[in-house]
Amino acid sequence: IERADFSCPSWFPVGAKSLIHRILDPNPQTRITIEQIRSDEWFNKGYVPVRLLEYEDINLDEVNAVFDDPEVDKEERDNEPSGNEDMGPLSLNAFDLIILSQGLNLATLFDRGKDNMKYQTRFVSQKPARVVLSSMEVVAQSMGYKTHIRNYKMRVEGPSANKNSHLSVILEVFEVAPTFLMVDMQKAAGDAGEYLKFYQAFYSNLEEIIWKPPNESSKTRITKSRSKRR
Repeated sequence: IERADFSCPSWFPVGAKSLIHRILDPNPQTRITIEQIRSDEWFNKGYVPVRLLEYEDINLDEVNAVFDDPEVDKEERDNEPSGNEDMGPLSLNAFDLIILSQGLNLATLFDRGKDNMKYQTRFVSQKPARVVLSSMEVVAQSMGYKTHIRNYKMRVEGPSANKNSHLSVILEVFEVAPTFLMVDMQKAAGDAGEYLKFYQAFYSNLEEIIWKPPNESSKTRITKSRSKRR
């Protein structure tokens, strides 16, 4: 911690890397301030400042009348999104990336031994969000599991491979940058060993959409070509 000895994944945007390094500067004299964070170019992408609202004197009788009016309730329900509208995947900011990075995830200090921390997996894709979601759905169903999708979150569930337990997995698609998506996968229920088997089979069938650093991609191609020759 004193040396700020950490590294960011290669797929982090350059602006995010720069901001994170300035936030985690161990020297308080040179560390970035809150005001400087607010003026940072990358931080301001999609950032909506909080505004303090000034309220006039409110007549509580009028407020109660609105809440008691069934017509108002019906109108609000009619105007609410149905849940099937395409709102796009959630965007991650610099602080989300800090929390999600394995080397910087402070939650592990407080959740040692907890199952949900141990069996959490992620991968990155440069494909459109709809393509990523539909590809995951096809693969999960081909493996014999049921899928339930709401916005950009998918639940996969069904009997485990050994048919002795029920497995439930949650997958959520996030936008890290305009051309990068991250899929976060967590075991919601079931045996840890069965979840690991599921993840390995699931991941291997998604190679077409999973992004890998150039050096890893070349290694994969070499391995495949060698196996074909054999």
